[in-house]
Amino acid sequence: MKKVFYKTPAELKLLTDKTRVETSAFIKRIKKKKPKNLDDVVQELHVEAFSTFDCLQCANCCKTIGPRLIDKDIERLTKTLKMKISDFTEKYILTDEDGDFVFREHPCPFLLPDNYCMVYENRPKACREYPHTDRKRFYQILELSHKNCETCPVVFEIFEELKKGNQF
Repeated sequence: MKKVFYKTPAELKLLTDKTRVETSAFIKRIKKKKPKNLDDVVQELHVEAFSTFDCLQCANCCKTIGPRLIDKDIERLTKTLKMKISDFTEKYILTDEDGDFVFREHPCPFLLPDNYCMVYENRPKACREYPHTDRKRFYQILELSHKNCETCPVVFEIFEELKKGNQF
């Protein structure tokens, strides 16, 4: 894989739109074939990409999308910030149209100007797992990952590499 470079969400949206038909067809093929080695291939691409990509130069995810917060995330964050759950919830949380807890604003209220996370050690589970390219059963999140191409340059490049490969 070539070195992954930072791109703005606007640039990624254009690139994703430009490749949308091709990537959607690829996803359909993958879903039909259900390749046993997909997780291994994606994991390898993930490790390779993140060996050269610096998330601190990007932070698109923290600036443009918000994590779904679970109760444990809220408890951990309130302890970290030494706040009451009710105060934390009032200040930072809202319930979205799906009934999920999310941050009220973007960028993330804990993103610092230098792209460091103020609560990094205790960040929400969804933040720790993003962009999900190192998880098992990648097959289950192909559409979500395609959507993440608009935010994360690494996910976009992983899809481009997958489409080039003849292993599927």
